[in-house]
Amino acid sequence: MTYDPTLLSRLERNLLETLYRLGEASASEVASAMPPGTSEDSVRVTLGKLEKRGILTHRSDGPRHIYRPTVPADAAAAKALRHLLSTYFAGASSKAVLTLLDLSSNQLDETELDEIADWIEAEREDDE
Repeated sequence: MTYDPTLLSRLERNLLETLYRLGEASASEVASAMPPGTSEDSVRVTLGKLEKRGILTHRSDGPRHIYRPTVPADAAAAKALRHLLSTYFAGASSKAVLTLLDLSSNQLDETELDEIADWIEAEREDDE
């Protein structure tokens, strides 16, 4: 099955985000990193479901399974962003960027603003 971030439940997304953050982990390590109230049993069951769907894989470490995502984080992020763009911004990247900049306008420091300006300038030079 092909990885589709739009078909993940909240628990599945949380597990996958946790594994991206940890790199790889056992079920008990994932459960420990999850929000309070998430049972280790539900983590184990969900990890198994994600593995059956081809989203995770595991290696054996003695009696433990050590899980990791099969899709690199940057590829998963790109796919999720494409879905976000098509769903909420009619595919217009500029609208998404402007919304993001508007949301974080009070939080951007001079270095970040310079980085954005440099990127825009480089893009303009590439188009010439």
